[in-house]
Amino acid sequence: MEKNVQSKSVRLEHIVKEYESPDKSVFRAVDDINVVINPGEFVTLLGPSGCGKTTTLRMVAGFEVPTSGEIFLGDEKINKLTPDKRDTAMVFQSYALFPHYNVFNNISYGLRLQKLSSAEISQKVAAIIELVGLTGLEKRYPNEISGGQQQRVALARALVMEPGVMLFDEPLSNLDAKLRVSMRTEIRKIQRRLGVTSMYVTHDQSEAMALSDRIIIMNGGRIEQIGSPEEIYQKPASEFVADFIGRANFMKGVVKDIDAKGVLIELYGSVLRVQGSRLYAVGDEVTVVVRPESITVGVDGQFEGDVVMSTFMGAHQEYFVQLGDVTLDVEQLNPAGSVKFKEGEKVRVHMNEESMYIVG
Repeated sequence: MEKNVQSKSVRLEHIVKEYESPDKSVFRAVDDINVVINPGEFVTLLGPSGCGKTTTLRMVAGFEVPTSGEIFLGDEKINKLTPDKRDTAMVFQSYALFPHYNVFNNISYGLRLQKLSSAEISQKVAAIIELVGLTGLEKRYPNEISGGQQQRVALARALVMEPGVMLFDEPLSNLDAKLRVSMRTEIRKIQRRLGVTSMYVTHDQSEAMALSDRIIIMNGGRIEQIGSPEEIYQKPASEFVADFIGRANFMKGVVKDIDAKGVLIELYGSVLRVQGSRLYAVGDEVTVVVRPESITVGVDGQFEGDVVMSTFMGAHQEYFVQLGDVTLDVEQLNPAGSVKFKEGEKVRVHMNEESMYIVG
């Protein structure tokens, strides 16, 4: 299949979704969100259960109706369109395959509803079957193929419709860990080849990092941050984002000075130059995040700490080091051949200032 020149943008303007409980109280699942997804872009909605990400996706699909706000596909407002009238296709968590249809008939179902000729259906299905790696399985039924193959059938059934926007509702959550990794690679490869606009929902941070051009972090129905995987990881907008994406250490400090190169912060008796996202004043109390892989333990460093746990993990040595009132999570890569410190030993702790960031 060639690149999808019909890929469309998605625009959400002040979207609110409220539900009324039996006691007449109102729960706001999605709270005034604004998002623009560009044609051909892969954007992931990421957050904990109940954050509003699936509700947002279902509103774009047409399975939920916004309480207020507008949804656009390209320049078309689609709030009042039923799911079958929207230029979208969805891959569900449960795959939703027809058990009494074989692979070919599952994939061709939507094309048959469009009354295409048999020749055109065969051509389109053959192309998509080759693209997703199902060649030779056309006559098998869902119960005769693996979970990963069923997932590919669900993906092919959506892609064969050549939608302007693809929607993914946690499509890999039913697969084992190893298969999830290989399937996310396949999804990204196919999406890049076709250039189809994609919205993807997951609570798996590594999945979001591997797949996305941009990630939308949601919490409590609101958007906490939108950015590339690198921006989200290296410059989190809040403690919630830093804690949700990857592992993080948080330390409290006081602003001592500000210069052209950054903010000078006193942390546990040492002064470090750290970057931040806003203006600060001398004397401000701030929270700094530093990732485990940006810390090393040894005989040199800005701080002195005590090793409270030391664990060999193969690719890295994991330490927990007590520094004042905080226990640091440290991930020292390539431990083979390097000095390993034991529980109870005093060590010097070095933090890479360029990898530290003020989050509050």
